[in-house]
Amino acid sequence: MTQFALFFPLLTLVVISLAGTAKVEAATGLNPPVKLVWHYYKVTNTCDDAETYIRYQVEKLYKNDSSIAPKLLRLLYSDCMVNGCDASVLLQGPNSERTAPQNRGLGGFVVIDKIKQVLESRCPGVVSCADILNLATRDAVHMAGAPSYPVFTGRRDGGALNADAVDLPSPSISVEESLAYFKSKGLDVLDMTTLLGAHSMGKTHCSHIVNRLYNFKNTGKPDPTMNTTLVSELRYLCPPRTQKGQTDPLVYLNPDSGSSNRFSNSYYSRVLSHNAVLGVDQQLIYNDDSMEITQEFDAGLEDFRKSFALAMSRMGSINVLTGKAGEIRRDCRITNANYGA
Repeated sequence: MTQFALFFPLLTLVVISLAGTAKVEAATGLNPPVKLVWHYYKVTNTCDDAETYIRYQVEKLYKNDSSIAPKLLRLLYSDCMVNGCDASVLLQGPNSERTAPQNRGLGGFVVIDKIKQVLESRCPGVVSCADILNLATRDAVHMAGAPSYPVFTGRRDGGALNADAVDLPSPSISVEESLAYFKSKGLDVLDMTTLLGAHSMGKTHCSHIVNRLYNFKNTGKPDPTMNTTLVSELRYLCPPRTQKGQTDPLVYLNPDSGSSNRFSNSYYSRVLSHNAVLGVDQQLIYNDDSMEITQEFDAGLEDFRKSFALAMSRMGSINVLTGKAGEIRRDCRITNANYGA
């Protein structure tokens, strides 16, 4: 079985032995330099109970709507993978990141806004929206069954980005293109294979998969790597897109978990049996390293949980603003320059 060294030095490499033969080099720590602090608001005595306030609000909201777990996961990914974890995706505006085509259907904003209101009433101008997003996501996915991984804090909030700055890739790219994208963000094949496992819950629009169902690579046929039963099931839910303005239904990324929104390793079983809904997920079996990792996670939930904890921490440290960079927004939806305007 894979042995994961789960600790947080500046940067350490471990050679992970998979299936007894293949070896994958993967990081076991945060990318240097690590500028964040464990329990930052308690250490700096600025808002001792910030993390407790956040956890309480998340637990209350999750009990009413478990879908906040996959929504916050996607929201955090969409923030961190575009210019770093600076909460710029939370900003509203006619040409903001939110409006980018890749971010259509993003949710979880209301959760962050509610938590921010609570924190502003207790510790005004102290806790960043970027930290709230990272902590709230950790707490929500923990309630869904993921490990309660460490979240280092002390992030500050960035300014607005235009929609055209969003470089999130298509869900239909090849595994080589996917790995190149993750590497461009300082992440590796283990991070990629692990983070894609977040698709064990949540939904996607039919428009992201119709090409796999009806006209894969302009062949007029479905993706040959897709289980024929799954093709039939999804065709029932996702009719061909033949006219402008046609509705774009949502389907579960992992029908095994469905509306329960439970964190599990069943995603990897689906990939191995050619039952992945998204093309980028099915592509994991076409790279030796990601294939070996997929097999390992399918065989053991605990290995996936440990790797998920590290991958989320590593993603959460991408291009963070600290010190005097950025600002601490009073309202996560607008920059301080526009606050009260």
